[in-house]
Amino acid sequence: MPQPHTQTAIVIGGGPAGLMAAERLRAAGVEVVVYDAMASVGRKFLLAGKGGLNLTHSEERPLFDARFAERMGSVAAWLDQLDGPGLRAWAAELGVETFVGSSGRVFPTSMKAAPLLRAWLSRLREAGVLFSMRKRWLGWAEDGRLRFMGEKGEISASADVVVLALGGASWPQLGSDGAWVPLLAERGVDIATLRAANCGFELGPRLDPTPTQAVPSSGWSELFTARFAGLPVKPVALHFEGQSGRHFTRQGEFVITEDGIEGSLVYAASALLREEIAEFGQALIHLDLLPDRSADFVVAEVTRPRGPRSLSTHLKSRLGIEGVKAGLLREVLNKEQVADPATLAATLKRLPLRLVAARPVAEAISTAGGVRLEALSPELMLQKLPGVFCAGEMLDWEAPTGGYLLSASLASGRVAGDGAAAWLNQNK
Repeated sequence: MPQPHTQTAIVIGGGPAGLMAAERLRAAGVEVVVYDAMASVGRKFLLAGKGGLNLTHSEERPLFDARFAERMGSVAAWLDQLDGPGLRAWAAELGVETFVGSSGRVFPTSMKAAPLLRAWLSRLREAGVLFSMRKRWLGWAEDGRLRFMGEKGEISASADVVVLALGGASWPQLGSDGAWVPLLAERGVDIATLRAANCGFELGPRLDPTPTQAVPSSGWSELFTARFAGLPVKPVALHFEGQSGRHFTRQGEFVITEDGIEGSLVYAASALLREEIAEFGQALIHLDLLPDRSADFVVAEVTRPRGPRSLSTHLKSRLGIEGVKAGLLREVLNKEQVADPATLAATLKRLPLRLVAARPVAEAISTAGGVRLEALSPELMLQKLPGVFCAGEMLDWEAPTGGYLLSASLASGRVAGDGAAAWLNQNK
């Protein structure tokens, strides 16, 4: 009697999406080998958890879905298979308990990524998933086999189904370098240009707040950079009203960099700011340095008689303006403007900054662009390449930080893994 064919799968990419796809394929009885260019899997996952692994967010759907903007419909279908509560239950099965932080973000009780990754890899290996490390994918050979560059030269491999989970192009030193783009493009796959997401921005020419016009110098002054680069600005509200209707308002904090700004508040607005710069060459934002104080209160305190005290001492004692916030004022106001109470009060509530470029994609937390979802089936199979599925950050979607990125990556891995297993069963 002929022996039944054992179904096989190759997963290329050992990040969260790839590992989730491998888990689902193995659960369906498929023999799985995970290939990765690095010496170990989950490099970026571990980095993301260095300051506390933000696994998901407790926000209820459909508000959770709305964080994915124009891709919310597609991502919502993934989340139907693995949403935030489902992800917490999955982690609990690995022995990792989670809790909801004050911001609504969900973390492991240990706050670390390593215990979860160790437990997950242990379960995958016990289930029979194999790992082949230091194998960089080179595309396909003429006979259809997959090509890899290993430590001892080029090798090839084949399987009944392939899942690509190769990441975007952020943090290339951890394995996600976007080298897959030409490999798929030459096969006719429609790919949106990879761009920085959740990124910092470079500062352009400084602005005179009254009226708003550029002055000759550009970026931060050397003195400001020397004193404040790397320091947070908080609390502060960021307001953005774009030239084509884009708008954003939120309170939070950001960080001064040598050539601009970055940090959680900036990341939350980064998609809008990036598109504004791409269309108009700049994005003008305004900072409210005293978001918990009304404009009338600020005017009253600025104009209050200060006697023999210096203006700096007065602002510090009456409004708490000191350090980096005081430095920001002096970056955008000259001495005459600082001395004018009306201009000073207005700038405290609406300090202008001109942003002219996103930082390079290699520095970004995540990537926008990638394989267009229109090039995929709902099960995330490439329409041009039957039997080849894609998952994770290499797909054309983006989300803010806060657990949304990891949630959608894991959910897409589940959809791709289940889709690949179903395709195998349909094509026995």
